[in-house]
Amino acid sequence: MEARVNFDINDSLKHYSIDPLSIATPEAPSELVECENDPESFTPALINSELNPVVDAVAESPDAITRSSYFDTLQLLLKNSPQIPPTMLSKILDLLVSALSVQAGVVHADLEADEQETIQQHKQLLEIYGFLLLWTVQAVETRATMEKSTSAPSRGRGKAAKTKSGSAKDNNWDASRQLETALETMAKVLKLNLTRIFVTTSERDTFVTLFTKAVYHILESEVRVKNTAIRMHCFRVLCIAIKHHGHAFGAQTTINQNLSYFEHLSEPMAEFLHILAESYNYPQLTEEVLSDLSSKEFSSNDLKGPKSISIFLTKISELTPKLVIKRMTQLAHLLDSESWTLRCAIIEVLGNLISMLSKEHDAADSREAAEDGPTENYEHLMTAFFDVLEERFLDANPYCRTRVMQVWVKLCDLERKFPERRQAVAELAARSLEDKSSNVRRASIKLLGKLVSTHTFIQWKPVDGGLLSSKAWEKRLEECEAEINKVAPPKELQEVQRSGEATVDEDLLQDATQVENQPPTEVQDPETMTDEQKVALMREIQEKAARAEAEAATAENLAKFKALRKLLVDALKFIYVIDEAAETVTHLLSSKNKGEVIEAMDFFAVIDAYKLQSARGGIRRMLRLIWTKGNSDEGKGVQAHLIECYKSLFFDAPPHYNPNDAANYIAKNMISLTFGTTPAELTSLEQLLSTMMKQGLVNHLVVEKLWQVYGFQKREISKSQRRGAIIILGMLSLADPNIIVKEMEACLRIGLGELGRRDLGLARYTCIALRRISPPPGKQTSADAVKQVVKLPNDHAVLVRLAYMAEMVSDSNEWFGVAEQAISAIYVLSKHPDVLCSEILRRKTKYVFGLQTQPRPTSSGSGAEDASQLPTPIDEDTPMEGASPPQEQAPAKQQNSALALSQLLFVVGHVAIKQIVHLELCELEFKRRKAEKEKKAAPRESIAPESASPVKRGKKKSTGKEKTPAPEEADELDLMAGTTEDDFTEAIAHIRERELLYGPQSLLANFGPLVSDICANNTSYNHPRLQAQAALCLAKLMCVSSEYCEGNLSLLLTILERSKDAVVRSNLVVALGDMAVCFNHLIDENTDFLYRRLNDGDPSVKRTCLMTLTFLILAGQVKVKGQLGEMAKCLEDSDRKIADMARMFFSELATKDNAVYNQFVDMFSVLSADTGLDEDAFKRIVKFLAGFIEKDKHAKQLAAKLAARLPRADSERQWNDVAFALGLLQHKDEEIQKMVSEGFKVVQAAA
Repeated sequence: MEARVNFDINDSLKHYSIDPLSIATPEAPSELVECENDPESFTPALINSELNPVVDAVAESPDAITRSSYFDTLQLLLKNSPQIPPTMLSKILDLLVSALSVQAGVVHADLEADEQETIQQHKQLLEIYGFLLLWTVQAVETRATMEKSTSAPSRGRGKAAKTKSGSAKDNNWDASRQLETALETMAKVLKLNLTRIFVTTSERDTFVTLFTKAVYHILESEVRVKNTAIRMHCFRVLCIAIKHHGHAFGAQTTINQNLSYFEHLSEPMAEFLHILAESYNYPQLTEEVLSDLSSKEFSSNDLKGPKSISIFLTKISELTPKLVIKRMTQLAHLLDSESWTLRCAIIEVLGNLISMLSKEHDAADSREAAEDGPTENYEHLMTAFFDVLEERFLDANPYCRTRVMQVWVKLCDLERKFPERRQAVAELAARSLEDKSSNVRRASIKLLGKLVSTHTFIQWKPVDGGLLSSKAWEKRLEECEAEINKVAPPKELQEVQRSGEATVDEDLLQDATQVENQPPTEVQDPETMTDEQKVALMREIQEKAARAEAEAATAENLAKFKALRKLLVDALKFIYVIDEAAETVTHLLSSKNKGEVIEAMDFFAVIDAYKLQSARGGIRRMLRLIWTKGNSDEGKGVQAHLIECYKSLFFDAPPHYNPNDAANYIAKNMISLTFGTTPAELTSLEQLLSTMMKQGLVNHLVVEKLWQVYGFQKREISKSQRRGAIIILGMLSLADPNIIVKEMEACLRIGLGELGRRDLGLARYTCIALRRISPPPGKQTSADAVKQVVKLPNDHAVLVRLAYMAEMVSDSNEWFGVAEQAISAIYVLSKHPDVLCSEILRRKTKYVFGLQTQPRPTSSGSGAEDASQLPTPIDEDTPMEGASPPQEQAPAKQQNSALALSQLLFVVGHVAIKQIVHLELCELEFKRRKAEKEKKAAPRESIAPESASPVKRGKKKSTGKEKTPAPEEADELDLMAGTTEDDFTEAIAHIRERELLYGPQSLLANFGPLVSDICANNTSYNHPRLQAQAALCLAKLMCVSSEYCEGNLSLLLTILERSKDAVVRSNLVVALGDMAVCFNHLIDENTDFLYRRLNDGDPSVKRTCLMTLTFLILAGQVKVKGQLGEMAKCLEDSDRKIADMARMFFSELATKDNAVYNQFVDMFSVLSADTGLDEDAFKRIVKFLAGFIEKDKHAKQLAAKLAARLPRADSERQWNDVAFALGLLQHKDEEIQKMVSEGFKVVQAAA
C-alpha cells in the first residue's frame, strides 16, 4: 500500500510563512520536479497527466489526499503556481473545494452519529484541505494581482498588440465564481461542531486561522471587495469564526491593521461590524475596535491612516449609531487630534448620533407608555453634542468648519427641527460668510438657505402661509401685543418681582398658619336660612364660579398670546439675521470662486421664494454675472445657472396655469424686472434676455402679450408698465429683430405718437427698440450678417417720425434722452443719415434763432414747410401754432430761448459724434468689401443702380460737410474699387480733421465758434442748462478735430476746474478720456487735471474720474507719471464703490509687467507726504500695495530704496512710515533691520 503523508499543520504553516518554496515535496512526480528549473516546461498536457489521477482519486474518496504522492503533487504545483497555466490553478481550486465540501458532509454525519473513532482522521483531512485551500487562494490572488499590474500599462499597436491581446484573452481567468464557492465551503466547515474535533483551543484556533487568513487575503484586493457576492461571503466566514470559534481578538487586530494600510477597506470593515452586531448579535468587537481607535496616535507625516479611520468612523456611525454612542466619551478625544480628517470624522459622527437620538426621541414620545427617563437622557446627550458642534464653528481648520455646516444641513432635514438651536446656528453661519476660506463661505451660504427653507415658524397661525416677510411678521407682532394688552391685568395689579429677589420653588411653601384664638367662620344651617338668604347665597356661588371661569379663560388666552409673541419675536430675530447675511452674500456674488457664486445665486432664489425683502437686491446684483467669461466650464456654468435661476424665478409659471395665463404671468414678471433699475442693470438684463431668446426660452405668446401691454389704449395704464413692455421687447429684438419689424406700426402709433409725446421716457425706449431693426454695421463679421442690415430711405415713415422726435419742442429734461436715441436710430437705420440730420439741424436752427424775432407759438413756422416735420399736438407742454392764448403768455421768454438753444447745441454735439462714427464705419465697410473682392479675384463690375448719381448729387447739395458716402451705399463704394486702403483712410482722416468743423459748406462749421463763445462768456449766457449743454457740445466737437481740440483745450480745462455743476465736471472728465484716446499728444501733458478730479467734493465726479483713469491706464492710453498715489488714496475712500473700484484697478494693474513695483516708490512718496491722510489709513493702503510685490528681487530693491530715506526723515511720522513699509517687504537685509531697530534719531544743529 502507498505511503501516507505525515502532516503536521504547525510545521507546514511555519515553513509556508517563511518561504513556500522551502516546503519539501519528496514524493512528487519526477517529471514535474524536473520542470522546476525550466518554468516553460509546465505544459497543460504534462500537468494534466499528473493531476488527473489525483483528481480521480480524490473525487472517489477525499481520503486519497493523504497519499504522499498525491499530496506532494499538489504542493509542487502550488509552489510553482506563478508558472503553471491559470486553467491548471483553477482545476486545483475546484478539486480542493469540492473535496472539502464532501469531507464536511462526512464529518457532519459522523458527528451526528457520534462516531468517535473517526474524529482523528477527520481532523487530519480537514487540516490538509484547509492548508492546501489557503495556499491555493493566496496563489490565485497573487496571480490575479500580477496579471493586473502587467496588463494595465501595456499599450501596443499593430500585430504585436493583437498578439498580446490574444494571449491575454487566453490567460484572462476570473476566479470570482470559484472563490464564492470556496467561501461557501469554508462557512460550511466552520458551522461544524469543531470543539469535538479539535480538543484544545490552540488546535481549533490554528485550523480557523487557515480560513480567516484566506479571507483577509481576498479582502486585500480592492477588485474583490467591490464584488458584493464575494464581500458578503467573506463577512459570513469571519462572522461565524468570531461568533462560534473565538476569533474576536484576531479579527480586532486585523481590522486595526487593515484600517491603517488598506484605504479601500474603511467602509467594508464598518459594514462587516454592522452585520456582526445586527445579524450575529456580537456588538463587543465593534466596541473594542472603537476603543482601540480612540487611543491611537498618528505621526504628522501619516496622512493615509487618519483618512482611512475617518471614513470608517463616519460609516460605522451611520450603520450602528447605538454602539458608537457607548464609546463616544473615548472617541471625543479625537477632537483634540492634530489631524483635521479625524476631527471632521468626529463632527460627522456627532451629526449621525444626533439624527439617531432625534428619531429615538420621536419614537419614545409617540409611545404612550414611554417613561420620562430615556427621553430626558436623549435631550441631555443631544444638548452636549450640539454644544460641541457649535464649538467646531471656530475650528482652526477650514475643512472642519465646512464639515460642521454640512452636518447641520443634513440635520435640517430631520423631522425634528430643533428650533431652540437654529437661531444660534444662523448667527454662526452668518458670521462664517466672512471666513477666509471659500469652502467655508460656500457651506455657510448653503446652510443659511437650508435654514430658511426648513424654518420652524409655521406653528400656531403661520403668517402668510409660512413666508418670512419682515413687514408681515412685524405687523402680526403688533397685533399680538395689542391682544396681550387687552387681556393682561392692569400694571398696578400685576405682580412685580423686584431685582435681586430670588425665585422660590412652590413645593417648599406651606399654607399660612391660622391664628389659634381666631373665631371660626360661622356657617349657617341651610334649614335655618330664609328664602332670600338662600337666593343670595346661590347668586354669590354662581358669581364666584363665573368669575373663576373667566379668570381661567383669561389666563389661558394670555398664555397663548405670550407663546405666540415669543414665536413672533424669534421669527423676527431669524429674519433679521438672514437679511443681514444677504448683504454679505450679495458681495460674494463677485467672488472669483465660481462654486461660491452659484451657491449664492441659489441662496437668493430660496429666500425670494420665502419673500424676504433682502432677496431683490441680490437678484438684481446677479444680473451682472451674465458677463462672466464663458471660455471655461466654470464661466459657462455660471451663465447657465444664472439663466436657470431667472427662469425659475420669473419665467416658470405655476403648473396649473393654461398657456394664456402662463404667458400673462411671464410677461408681467418680465416687465417688473425693469422697475427701478439702473442703466447698468438694464444693460445686463438686455444681455440675459437676448441670450434666453437665442436659446428659445421665450415663448412667442409672451411676446404677443408684451405688445398688447405696449399698445393698450382703451384706458390709462401705468407709465412704467408700458415703458417696461417696450424695454423688454427691445431687449428680445437683439436676438430676433423681426419682433420689432412686425410691429413697427405700433411703435410709430404709440411710442412716437400721442402717447410718446406725453411720456418722453416711452418715446426714448421706443427709439432704442427701433434701432434694433438693424444691427450696427461695425459688429458684422460675415457676409451673411451684412445681408441682414436694414437701411431705409429718408422719406420712410420711421425716419420721418424719428426726425420729428429730435425736433420736438419740450422744456422737459427727458427731451435730451429722446433726441439722443432718435439721432442714434437715424444713423443706424438711414441710408443717408448725414442728409437727414443736416435737415434736422437746419430746421432746429431756424426755429431757435427765430425765437429772437418771432413770438414763441410761431417759432417753428419754418418747419411747417418741410414735409418731414410733423405738427406738434396742442396738448404739448411747449406751445406751438394753434395753441390757446393763455399758453402764449409764457412769462420766462428768455429762459425758453436759452432752453431751445441748449437743445440745439445738444443736437449739434450728438450729430458730430455720430458723424465721426459714421465715417469710421465707411472705412470698415470699404476695407471689408475690398477684402472680399480680392478673395474672389473676379473682374470688377459696377453694381451701381441708376439712382446712384442723383443720390450723390443730392447729398452734396444738401450738405457740404459730408464728402464721403455712407457705408451702405454699395454704388459709391464699389465705384471706388481702384482706391487703395491707405488713400481711403487718409481721405477719411482729412474729412474728419478739416471738413466737418472747418469746411466752407459744413453746417457744423457754423457752430464751432458759437459754442466756444457761449462757454467763454458764461456771465452773458448764464442759464445753467445752456452752459451745461454748451460745455458738453464743446467737448464733443473737440473729439472731432485735433485743431479744434487744441484751440479750445484751455477753455475746457478752465470749465472743468471752475464749474459748480457736478454733472458738467463728470461729462468733461469722460470727454478728456475720449480725447486722450483720439489725440493723445494733446492730452498727455494735461493729465494732472484729470487726476485732480479724484479729490473732487462730489462722489459721482470722483467715481467717474476713477473709472476713466482705470480704462486709460489699463489700456495704455496715458503714461503714468507718479500720479498713481492719488488713485491709491481712493482705496480708503468713504464711498465703498470707489474703494472697491480702486482695489479692482490695482489688482488688474498688478497683472501688467511689474507695474505696481515700478510705481511703488512714487506712490509711497505721495502717500507719505499727504499730512491729511490718517496714519492707519496710510498703513492699510501700503499693506495692500505691498501685497503685489511677490518677487524677492523686487522686494530687496524696494527695501534698499526706502531704507535710504530713513536717515533723511524730517519727522518721526515719516520715519515710521518708511519703517512700516520696510516691515512689509521680505528683504532679509540685516543692515536694514539694524537701522530700523535703532529707531528714529533727532539731530539738531548747534545754534
